[in-house]
Amino acid sequence: MQENTIATPPAAGSHAHLSGRVLGLANLGLMVLDANGRVVMWNQWLASHSGLSAHRVQGCELFELFPELRGQRLEQAVQSAMQSKLPQQLSPALNRSPFPLYPTGTWGGERVEQAVSVTPFTEGKERFCLIEVSDISTTVGRERQLRGQAEALRAQSYVDGLTGIANRRHFDVALDRELRRAQRNNGQLSLLLMDIDSFKAYNDHFGHQQGDACLTLVAEAFAAMLQRPADLAARYGGEEFAAVLPDTGPEQAALHAEAIRARIAALAITHAPAVARPHVTMSIGVATYDKNSLNDAATMLAAADSCLYAAKHAGRDCVIIHRPAENAA
Repeated sequence: MQENTIATPPAAGSHAHLSGRVLGLANLGLMVLDANGRVVMWNQWLASHSGLSAHRVQGCELFELFPELRGQRLEQAVQSAMQSKLPQQLSPALNRSPFPLYPTGTWGGERVEQAVSVTPFTEGKERFCLIEVSDISTTVGRERQLRGQAEALRAQSYVDGLTGIANRRHFDVALDRELRRAQRNNGQLSLLLMDIDSFKAYNDHFGHQQGDACLTLVAEAFAAMLQRPADLAARYGGEEFAAVLPDTGPEQAALHAEAIRARIAALAITHAPAVARPHVTMSIGVATYDKNSLNDAATMLAAADSCLYAAKHAGRDCVIIHRPAENAA
């Protein structure tokens, strides 16, 4: 007949030993404060990251041990937890490194970034407070890295790979945004469409590599002419460029366009021998927002494009401005 066996619990001393092992192995900081804020427990993780042994801090008042914490969010959290008997969580966004804790063995330099929680508890009739400190430096670093990569990818998706100025996608977004702003505020907005004259002949004569160099040089010169933060210089496609000019009426836009045309001509980039002009030039069409006619992206683009087409037929190297009142008449 099989006898039933009853497992006997280990002695209390071995439990204490086990608790000590667990505290030593814990990969986070664990400290316990008594009702007077004195340290009654301080685990190995905290000793390794602070340079202060448990023996040294035992019985010390936490905020005398770390005066910089006095009056800060941590002291408020401890007081609140002890009074309300409710746990408190410190947001890393408000203070990323409240405790002077450093990578193991350094005890100086840049602090580890921390998540801190405060939990009140009672043992018998005595009140205590458990403070847990986690090293979130790796997590925060990874988040920053991922955020940086996302921002870089987003930036790349809005930048023309050849010229380094805004691409067509960025242009479309900016034009739509500024149109809505002009409509809300009954403001002004102008659009420039421009094209390098006889660029095919340039490419055919000098080759595509030199053609790319020409596009880049023109883009840099054109973008440098737009000085206001909200102005946008973009590569519209091929040898075509565009500019979005917020808070800009037709007269001011015409002056901008003429200055850009003159700047490109002044680069004195040698053109193909078969072209009438000896240097690379640019034709520009200008359209300005009008709430009654040119009041969306499609109509503004069509108006600017028609002016650009007219500039080509007018002999190139010139600026043509769309004038709604004259067209309506």
